[in-house]
Amino acid sequence: MKIQLESISPASKSPFRHLHDPKLNHLFYWHFHPEYELVYIEGASATRHVGNHVSQFTNSDLVFIGSNIPHLNFDHGVSTNYRKEVLHIKPFFKDSLINEIPELMAIDRLLELSKYGLAFSEKTKKKVAPLLMGLHLLQPFELFMHAFQILQILSQSTDFELLHNKPYVNRYSKKEQERIRQIYAMVDERYQNKIHVEEVAALCNLTKPAFCRYFKKATGNTFINFLNQYRISQAKRLLLLGKNVSETCYDCGFESLSYFNRTFKKVTGENPSSFKANIQTQ
Repeated sequence: MKIQLESISPASKSPFRHLHDPKLNHLFYWHFHPEYELVYIEGASATRHVGNHVSQFTNSDLVFIGSNIPHLNFDHGVSTNYRKEVLHIKPFFKDSLINEIPELMAIDRLLELSKYGLAFSEKTKKKVAPLLMGLHLLQPFELFMHAFQILQILSQSTDFELLHNKPYVNRYSKKEQERIRQIYAMVDERYQNKIHVEEVAALCNLTKPAFCRYFKKATGNTFINFLNQYRISQAKRLLLLGKNVSETCYDCGFESLSYFNRTFKKVTGENPSSFKANIQTQ
């Protein structure tokens, strides 16, 4: 299974980052990041895949995921009219703030429990959902205070399920995480143009054969397959935004329309024209 290390912009010094109704249902986005993640989704029934835990949720889900635990986007494959809210919490929030204030011990315990992955039940959902869904309307200071209120409610909750019987440990070392982050950052920046494997190998201070072996071992995927999958994910996004197939092909770094069509079908199971037509009929 391919895995991506998501890079979240450090531009803001706020410990919180809120994503209002991000739609990723047409993407298979198996990823991890250093930030803690609180996700709420309603109006959908889909797969909850966090670390080694796989289950189904019905109608809604509220899950708190610890730092660097890989997870699938909760709206993968969802075709109903749904709504999703995501709150990211940067690691320094615990390391530099929570740990230093005795009154916040309950929140510190919540962050520790997030290493298991936490799925909350209906009672807590009813309290937290309105707060999460209103975050996008708030000014920065109000958002900060509401985020604290949400964490307080979660820290006092007893109606949750641990998704693992012991803390999940990401198999990537910090050095490997940084190396993978550099690779993905390069792909994200340059996927619209030709990328030579030798360039990426040089970024990692490896020879081409050594890099190919390393990347396959670390991700379970070849670099070329990963690059194509990334480009197809971007192509889906552009098709959803209304671009035609030809524009999308070249905007995503493919040099041949026929190769783009073959790759799109290999990755998604359908050709880009069918994908676009299906979207327009929904």
